[in-house]
Amino acid sequence: MEGRLRRVSAVFQRHLYLYPSSASRLMEIFYWPLLDLLVWGFLTVYLSRSPGAVPQWTAFLLGAMILWDILYRSQQAICVSFLEEMWSRNLLNLFASPLSPGEFVGATMLLSLVKFLLASALTVALAYYLYAFNLFELGFWLVPLVFNLIVMGWVIGIVTTAVILRYGERAEVLAWGLALLVQPFSAVFYPVSALPSSLRPVAYALPSTYVFEGMREIITRGSTGNSTFAAPFLLNAAYLALAWIFFKAMYRQAQEQGKLTKLGE
Repeated sequence: MEGRLRRVSAVFQRHLYLYPSSASRLMEIFYWPLLDLLVWGFLTVYLSRSPGAVPQWTAFLLGAMILWDILYRSQQAICVSFLEEMWSRNLLNLFASPLSPGEFVGATMLLSLVKFLLASALTVALAYYLYAFNLFELGFWLVPLVFNLIVMGWVIGIVTTAVILRYGERAEVLAWGLALLVQPFSAVFYPVSALPSSLRPVAYALPSTYVFEGMREIITRGSTGNSTFAAPFLLNAAYLALAWIFFKAMYRQAQEQGKLTKLGE
């Protein structure tokens, strides 16, 4: 157990040490969330001044933007960490060592938590300072909502990494596109009722849908139903298990076909 923790810590620190000296990595954490906050923030200011504006529009849109960024950063931490190892042709070195695939994924999960804390601290503080929006007004409900978004981000990140592991550079675009593919069905900026009836079952199969619907319900009514918590927890648990099974299968195929030595060439 101690050896596993040391290996996970080593991979985690390896990636963490790269951030202070890399402008592009710091931009990934701070620049894009800040840009999104400014765009959506000024949009909410405009909407709130329009005739017939809904009083909660500012909270709906800024809350959705901040929460969605949590999911996206969690997914990106896993995918981009893997891609960086692939681009530097270090995958073979890593997996030729005692480091297991599970330990590598665990280290990237820890990295995602650090990135989430840094990016969220900035966006939450600026949302309060610039637009008087306090995300912590969601109260104790904020904890399970954020937790479910982080886990869903991990699920998408693990699945994306598995596909890249199997298909190589042809699948790299999924690292930036797969999370965005589920966004329209997650009811991030609008309720599920805005979707066509044929797409609503897809929405309710996503843990993120319950989070964003629950957020709006809490802002409007001050509370939410039990399904906001039970459904995403159960879905995330099932999807995380399936994602790990899928990752292991793709890793095995990559080993058998000798693709670990070719990734990044």
